[in-house]
Amino acid sequence: MPKFPRGPASPASIVAAMKRVAGLPPKARASFARGRCVRGTYAPSDQAKEITKSCSFTKPSRVLARFSVEGGLDTNDTLLRGFSFRLGSDRQRSEVCTQSAPVHFARTLDQMLAFLRARIPGSDGKPDVEKVEAFSLANPETLHQASYMAAHPPPASFACTTYWGVHAFPATNSKGETRFIKFKVTPVGEQATEPKVKVKPAELLHDDLETRIAARDIRFSVMALLDRPGDPVMDVTVRWPDEDGREAVRLGTIVITGIEASDACDEPVFNPATLAEGIGHPPDEMFAARRAAYTISQTRRR
Repeated sequence: MPKFPRGPASPASIVAAMKRVAGLPPKARASFARGRCVRGTYAPSDQAKEITKSCSFTKPSRVLARFSVEGGLDTNDTLLRGFSFRLGSDRQRSEVCTQSAPVHFARTLDQMLAFLRARIPGSDGKPDVEKVEAFSLANPETLHQASYMAAHPPPASFACTTYWGVHAFPATNSKGETRFIKFKVTPVGEQATEPKVKVKPAELLHDDLETRIAARDIRFSVMALLDRPGDPVMDVTVRWPDEDGREAVRLGTIVITGIEASDACDEPVFNPATLAEGIGHPPDEMFAARRAAYTISQTRRR
């Protein structure tokens, strides 16, 4: 295992720390390392133009997407799932990364690095429990994601899971009106074949996905949760007030039609910095760091 850098927080140190905590090899993805690449289509709703002028959300397109499972960071035996997708053409392309919890586990880059360092396994292959507990006590907001996952065990299928973009994206419509939105991707018409469970091995999730796609298309609604004055757009560890009950607009529908070769998702795609005009970069510190971290991770995988 390479020596872990002990310097200040940076996107590069975050990538190194994530791999160290999860026990991943140098060329693996830093997060959501286990996944399946899929293809499909996107059809916009009539309401999409009211929210954004982005061609990637207002025009039909092909979809390249990836379902995945996080590993190594959860302390409650709960697997965080990911759903990343690319919409639009090369010149009007947006790449959105969502996950099965509505919040992130750190507010700042320094806090994220400290969170990870507290969980680096010792010589026995396990993190120091006292160190983890001390950090959590001093940084209670870093437990919000794990607490949500523990209280909301995910369904036994990628196809039945709801996914969130934890950042607040500035969306501008054709009238030049801008407001913040959060992405929420919800399954359409899918039913879990088992009760909700705390742990579903990645291999079984992938097998279930392939079986469902072979039988029929899988559909998701891409929703935009609309902001209200005073919403905390800079803090990704907290939800907006009454987030589940507030106004949402359906931007369109993603239809997953087939399994794609893994190589198609190993190219430099699914970088959240790639957003077509009409959807801006979120202003929070973690998004800025994520933009750089994805580039670093992709470069090291080549």
